[in-house]
Amino acid sequence: MATPESSRDDGEEILPEQGFMSHLIELRSRLLKAIVAVLLILLPLIFIAGKLYSYLARPLESRLPQGSHLVAIDVAGPFFTPLKLAFFVALFLAMPIVLYQLWAFVSPGLYRHEKRLARPLLVSAVALFYIGCAFAYFLVLPMVFRFLTAVTPAGVSMMTDIGHYLDFVLVVFLAFGLCFEMPVAVVLLAAIGIVDLPKLKKARGYVIVGCFVVAAVLTPPDVISQTCLAVPMCLLYELGMLAVRVLVRPPKADTAPQA
Repeated sequence: MATPESSRDDGEEILPEQGFMSHLIELRSRLLKAIVAVLLILLPLIFIAGKLYSYLARPLESRLPQGSHLVAIDVAGPFFTPLKLAFFVALFLAMPIVLYQLWAFVSPGLYRHEKRLARPLLVSAVALFYIGCAFAYFLVLPMVFRFLTAVTPAGVSMMTDIGHYLDFVLVVFLAFGLCFEMPVAVVLLAAIGIVDLPKLKKARGYVIVGCFVVAAVLTPPDVISQTCLAVPMCLLYELGMLAVRVLVRPPKADTAPQA
């Protein structure tokens, strides 16, 4: 039976509280490194925050009627809104470093087969999130704004507040980025034993309906953007089943975590 204490080579006992504190110190170190990475990327972005916002606003500005433009309702909006965008861009760019720090913290406690699965899942999660945001910016947003400007009632001048526009775009990015994580979610559910390949195939019809329901909730109220989110989610579900076939195997009988 294991005792609540362990010993070092020099005979000094290591109490559970000491092990807990060492984990807290390690976690603090990893968090500080992640924060420093975000700040180092943020500092130069502050000086080009205005240009970043101009680039972000292109999908809407290019489709506004002549004479319409973005406006700033809040007094401090022209200053704080680009800074807010710069912070999210820095976090977006630093995400691989942040996830690496998370991986470095948890990997010593994982078994060999868990590490084999975790590495491709982490890389895939970052790549799919980036692909989802790019898909939203280059394809979905132009179609959404084309639709919204087309249905604007006659006599109404469409002038969107810069802060509201940024919030709208960030929500769309987050929705598409998270929904593009469908293959990762499918593999994780299969890896922990909640589902298997036959169950995934049997649930395909329900998943397709669910994708359209989720798209209707997360996207603006137009058929174009909803379809643009639902159809890729259905395809990514099929990709997830393929990944389950390749990656998820019965775990080996590991007896202890690999350091």
